[in-house]
Amino acid sequence: MIGDVHGHRAELEGALRANGLVDEDANWSGGDTHLWFLGDFVDRGPDGVGVIDLVMRLYEQAPEAGGVVDSLLGNHEILLLGMHRFGDTDVPSDFGPRSFARSWEINGGQEEDQEALTAEHVDWLTSRPVLALVDDHLLMHSDTIEYLQWGETIEKVNDAVRALLQSDDLGEWWECWRRMTTRYSFRGPQGTEVAEQLLDILGGKQVVHGHSVIADQLGILPAQVEAPYEYAGGKVLGIDGGLFVGGPCLVVPLPYTPED
Repeated sequence: MIGDVHGHRAELEGALRANGLVDEDANWSGGDTHLWFLGDFVDRGPDGVGVIDLVMRLYEQAPEAGGVVDSLLGNHEILLLGMHRFGDTDVPSDFGPRSFARSWEINGGQEEDQEALTAEHVDWLTSRPVLALVDDHLLMHSDTIEYLQWGETIEKVNDAVRALLQSDDLGEWWECWRRMTTRYSFRGPQGTEVAEQLLDILGGKQVVHGHSVIADQLGILPAQVEAPYEYAGGKVLGIDGGLFVGGPCLVVPLPYTPED
């Protein structure tokens, strides 16, 4: 598993190479390994579309060796696509001026990514899921229970988001962005219970997410992060190392076994 890359293609290639998953030319060398990305390829870093290009290439190459590379959508993919489709069109709101353009700029949008985005990128991104069940792991980008607003099965949630991403309903697009920016559903004294309830509904024995930087969760510097963050009684695993703020690009095997 790999969490939020945020435009840092060079660091991603280095991490993949160090784990034997790509060769010196960044082509797939991981054999029959199954590799999932949890979204947020873009914004805040210099080459978000370059990251998408790399992942799309590995997505094509891995099956030839018996492997799998795939990705969830993160909230920043929704933002990228919303900016591409709607630009500075005002979102109907009782809370003041809102637009994808404004939020994209505030949240680290890169003009180069918009310029480099092609129809092929858009088609691939809009066909990605937002949830996946891999063995006993429920993969999701955002540590939120807002996904349940789209349905109470993984299939229904993914179908609902795919449908809205094919629509021109600005309000629904904005609501998707809003839901996927929420976080911290599994923190606090009720965190274990909330995670267990989500797993009972959607399946799996452990939630695996990105989105929320581990250093923020632990109150440490990003450069001090060395491993994913297992919490909520072991029911949740956070894997966002905070690459865009100087943390590591974590490549996390599942099931994850903490080092003593």
